[in-house]
Amino acid sequence: MRYDLVIFDNDGVLVDSEPISNTLLAGYLTELGHPTSYEESLRDYMGAAMHRVHDVVLERTGQRLPEDFDEVFHARVFAAFERELEPVDGIVEVLERLTADGVPYCVASSGSHERIRVGHRKTGLDKWFADERIFSSQDVGRGKPAPDLFLYAAERMGVPPEKCLVVEDSPLGVQAAVAAGMDVYGYTAMTPAGRLAQAGELFDDMRELPRLLG
Repeated sequence: MRYDLVIFDNDGVLVDSEPISNTLLAGYLTELGHPTSYEESLRDYMGAAMHRVHDVVLERTGQRLPEDFDEVFHARVFAAFERELEPVDGIVEVLERLTADGVPYCVASSGSHERIRVGHRKTGLDKWFADERIFSSQDVGRGKPAPDLFLYAAERMGVPPEKCLVVEDSPLGVQAAVAAGMDVYGYTAMTPAGRLAQAGELFDDMRELPRLLG
């Protein structure tokens, strides 16, 4: 295995949260007078930190979202997670393989620390991700496509960027990994392969990842 660190995105890569969160986001934006379809939410916000939602709405409409937007949205998402969230199919086998092979791994997510932990507790992935393996855009102030989060995770894990592999499922995440000077594999279970064309490898079944890693 040629990488010294595997960095996983969280939403859509570790936990199957994108359908839940984007359905709720599209519905909440529409409720507030900013009509948004599920497909538009995936296109514009998948893989992004919450500040991007605020920025895009302001840029497009000249209107600011309510001050409690993040709080209300996350309350709805966390409630839905408790009812519905599941781990991505095959991810536990991948984590077992990395652990058996002694390959360090971590998660670097645009989501908040609370969102990551809520999802991991519900799906049982908290067994695999201790605090020192969890990194959020909250830690750096800028979410993807800026490279800051991936560079921060690599630094904290003590691995140079060129020895890191990022596993991503969003165009913003792939852009961030490339900007960080890291190799990136694109997981296409939900995202059309053409939108992840910058990735070095594309795969649509998480169980393929160990084979790609070698």
